[in-house]
Amino acid sequence: MSRGWAPVLDRLVHERYGGLVAYATVLCGDRAAAQDLVHDALVATFGARATFGSVPQAESYVRRAVASRFYDQARRGGRERAGLVRLAHATPDTTELRSDLLDADVAAALSRLSAQQRACVVLRHLDDVSVKDTATLLGISEGAVKRYVSDGVATLNALLGTTSSTRGESLPVTLVDRQEVRRDR
Repeated sequence: MSRGWAPVLDRLVHERYGGLVAYATVLCGDRAAAQDLVHDALVATFGARATFGSVPQAESYVRRAVASRFYDQARRGGRERAGLVRLAHATPDTTELRSDLLDADVAAALSRLSAQQRACVVLRHLDDVSVKDTATLLGISEGAVKRYVSDGVATLNALLGTTSSTRGESLPVTLVDRQEVRRDR
């Protein structure tokens, strides 16, 4: 009996594993923990014999599974929570992040946010997930998502020397070099 999902899994791991680990590293702040999150998400996704029409579709699903697993772990108490707090405050290994995913300065600035702020900012601004879906995914209120995004963006602006607003339409900001910032219109 042929496994219809196997070719998609093979291509996903071969072509996008690095991007998935980089995404998970941005969320949790630690490359080893990120690799574990990606592995768990892949096993859960493809172990359930899910079928996907394309690698991008599978990647999107696995990214959501990575985020869900990260937040599930963050909600657990005891030693796991203490470990995740340490991970959230650890400096990520940004040298291995893919350059097409995040600038090293942005990755370093994201690592300085609280776990909740980082999660909300990543989901809202990097993954373009709605406020409602972010709240559902994280198990928090929509108001909390808005607050974490607002505080996170304010902190990122201060750290990166940029100006951006979370109100209404946001202006994309491009880091031209480490000293100069240009707003794209």
